[in-house]
Amino acid sequence: MKILFIAPLPLPINGQSKASKVLLDKLIYDKHNVKVINLSKNSLKNGFNSLNRVFDIFSVLFKVWKKRKNNDIIYLSLAESFFGNLRDLFVYVICYNSRHKIFIHMLGGAGMKKILEGNGVQQKINSFFINEIAGVIVEGTVNFEVFSKVINEKKIHIVQNFAEDFLFVNNEEIKAKFSDKQSIQILYLSNLIPGKGYDELADAYIELEEAFKKQVNIVFVGGFESQESENEFLIKIKTHNGLNYIGKFIDGEKKRELYCQSHVFCLPTYYPFEGQPISILEAYATGCVVITSNHSGIPFIFADKKNGFMVKKKSIESIKKAIEDVLGYKNQLEEIALNNRNEALGKYRTSIYQGAIVQIFNDFYKNKFLK
Repeated sequence: MKILFIAPLPLPINGQSKASKVLLDKLIYDKHNVKVINLSKNSLKNGFNSLNRVFDIFSVLFKVWKKRKNNDIIYLSLAESFFGNLRDLFVYVICYNSRHKIFIHMLGGAGMKKILEGNGVQQKINSFFINEIAGVIVEGTVNFEVFSKVINEKKIHIVQNFAEDFLFVNNEEIKAKFSDKQSIQILYLSNLIPGKGYDELADAYIELEEAFKKQVNIVFVGGFESQESENEFLIKIKTHNGLNYIGKFIDGEKKRELYCQSHVFCLPTYYPFEGQPISILEAYATGCVVITSNHSGIPFIFADKKNGFMVKKKSIESIKKAIEDVLGYKNQLEEIALNNRNEALGKYRTSIYQGAIVQIFNDFYKNKFLK
């Protein structure tokens, strides 16, 4: 197949770019003819706030215009911000003659939900184009319901996210991790940007009683949206030995090692563009108990007391209680970790994710010639 692949690719690493890269690798491995347009931006800030970003968007649209013809499939990873959505609308316009070949992939969802459930001009334009395309790929039932209001349900495909194969641990590694529970390590691994809950997690630790603090070490990994934000956070945690920021980026074996050293993974997110966080599935694969929030697509991959502990959004007190619960459940943590790893083995493998999307493309391609 000839595929025009329009999506963010590393760097910077985030869930959306990782999912795009894993799919692209499979398409190339299967020897499809793939033309790539990279949507990645250099900053973690959302919005339309610099001339460089303006140039980037026009550059993307020019590349789409040049590569728009002679494709069997056009794959577009959707943006959710207002200006990102405008860029996607221009992609629809440029590719209008090939609109019936376009598959859009919603990695996230809350932002698009707001757009499609509105009643303004932006909602109407999005609905018009989406109704015309070949299909929509979503992470779960929430987004299925959102898109079913603007496109035939038969064109909507649910494909859940994944954890990379190298991350999966064996029983011995989980047992080794939990053999010493005197000090519980909690890992926060995501971008440190507003809405992700990293500040609330630090504040929850700071409010713990000293007896609890002595039993907990929290490690933060991820990039900040600005130097000012980083400086503020480093000042906040400076005097607390149990709070440690170890860097902006980690991947590969170093990331696996860090997950394997951590008993608990915490992502108390209320980020407006959150979807089904790959980091939670990575935590499952590496045998971590999870603390997270009832937000966006998370409830469809997480159950309270089964996979870990659910917290209220924006609630320092709720996170603090979850940490205390972890310390009170020390003898049950290994059982939860084993359950999480086994769940990931059955549901969240890279091959399952890749195979599902490739099958969608293959079915569309075959049906095109049967008509």
